Amino acid sequence: MGAVVAGVRARGGLVIGVRPNDSRDGASPDLSAVIVTNMGEARNAAIVWSADAVIVVGGSWGTLSEVALAKRRAGVRVVSLGGWRVIDANGDEVPGIDHVSDPEEAVTVAMAGS
Repeated sequence: MGAVVAGVRARGGLVIGVRPNDSRDGASPDLSAVIVTNMGEARNAAIVWSADAVIVVGGSWGTLSEVALAKRRAGVRVVSLGGWRVIDANGDEVPGIDHVSDPEEAVTVAMAGS
């Protein structure tokens, strides 16, 4: 996520970090603003409910929870960059996640739904 933050800032973008713990400790210095939640992984719900689109990078368990929360909330586009592919009990990929191969494509696809 550090590369995402640095890239957005380099292009003059606004970057808001939503921290899971009770302090700003460890937050990237490239963040424009920091929101401290002290909510742990529950902060993912606040992130998804505030989003028009969610771009997930990689495949941690926290990332999977963001995918699930976003798919549960109608109207939130989910774009995955090198992340989870969700398969149902029949072995079929669950629809509704746009898989992309590079950051530029991720932003283009996310913005197409806005």
